[in-house]
Amino acid sequence: MDLSDEKKREYMKRLLMSRMRLLINNGFYGLLLMHMIYTLDEKCETAATDGKRIYFDPNFLESLSDTELDFIMMHEILHVALQHCFRKGDREAERFNIACDIVVNSNIMLSNNMNAKAITLKGYGESMHLAPDGKEGYEYTAEQVYNMLAGKMKKPKQCTKNASAKGTGRSNAAGKSKQKGGNEKCTSGAWDDHSRWEAGTEEDDALRDAWTKRVQDAAEAISIRDPSNQWGLLPLFAERMLKELRRPQTDWRTILTDFIQEDVVDYSFTPPDRRFDDCPFFLPDFNEKDDCVEDILFMIDTSGSMSDDMITAAYSEVKGAIDQFDGKLKGRLGFFDAAVVEPKPFKSEDEFRIIKPEGGGGTDFQMIFEYVRQNMQDSLPASIIILTDGYAPFPAEQMAMGIPVLWLLNNEDVEPPWGKAARITV
Repeated sequence: MDLSDEKKREYMKRLLMSRMRLLINNGFYGLLLMHMIYTLDEKCETAATDGKRIYFDPNFLESLSDTELDFIMMHEILHVALQHCFRKGDREAERFNIACDIVVNSNIMLSNNMNAKAITLKGYGESMHLAPDGKEGYEYTAEQVYNMLAGKMKKPKQCTKNASAKGTGRSNAAGKSKQKGGNEKCTSGAWDDHSRWEAGTEEDDALRDAWTKRVQDAAEAISIRDPSNQWGLLPLFAERMLKELRRPQTDWRTILTDFIQEDVVDYSFTPPDRRFDDCPFFLPDFNEKDDCVEDILFMIDTSGSMSDDMITAAYSEVKGAIDQFDGKLKGRLGFFDAAVVEPKPFKSEDEFRIIKPEGGGGTDFQMIFEYVRQNMQDSLPASIIILTDGYAPFPAEQMAMGIPVLWLLNNEDVEPPWGKAARITV
């Protein structure tokens, strides 16, 4: 098929218009599609992705309605977002392809209020979305569905249209499904070409890391834009990813208790009477389950020497502290490089999540204590926890004004000359 320039422009406009519709109606998918390159490729026969591009055969694209095109765009980008392109390993290809399609289509259905029309193509029927146990695929990973399919697969039922496509006519575990009225309809994924999925290179590893961050960024953006998270905004797998962030390495209940107990003695403080619970203090009673840690100032180093992974690790440690104290940790979170980004208060995980890293210049620890002295005299923090690589001159201890300081370092190389130190690895 020899395409004219005008026809190519027409097809690319359709793809970009589909992306725009998804940005408006299913923002999570639309944001992820902004990272993709779109290519017309007659060798594709239908539609495909390799993790960097989404390919369309012009004839196939011509046959699609706008609703069907939107579904296929969502389908391909979810394969990328869920990293199916890179996760096959030594698994049997056809079974893994089926498992991936079940998970992807079910997530798309969930994003469309479980409307099966959202995953239906004329000539192909309703796309597979149920795991072998009869539950929706969105409840599982592709690997879990793959294991369920072992020994349960039958020869796939080919669709009458385009049955020779490279996607090999995939269907539900039994090769067919019962629709309303008991009629058997092809649930094939024959249009979805997985032949461009390859893995094992350093480039693939870098791409996996990039997509992990893109999915997290998109999930956070959608969650912040509409915290109610109504239909069509945030798929279940992205919601789970957003909740997880990264598991903290630090036992914060132990480290904060030990750190604060020692400094209560060092600075001649005594545990307050419970009649004065609303007075900001360290731990009212170290042995009670309803202990509350208040007025902790967390400062995360965002200087140029801190990589994205290091900042993510530090950010996740603060989240870990909130989780471990089960809502009874209150404080402020700020960022610093050669200057301080104004610390924002948080009393819950939801408030913590909307505080975003800023910075990227040089490192100056002194600026933290100058900021506290100049801006927080009326409500000094009970303690200061600085999450950093430590690669900067340390200020004089007197600048802390008697406030206990914990340096949480991401290496074993730096030893602070004063304060307490703890370490995490990246």
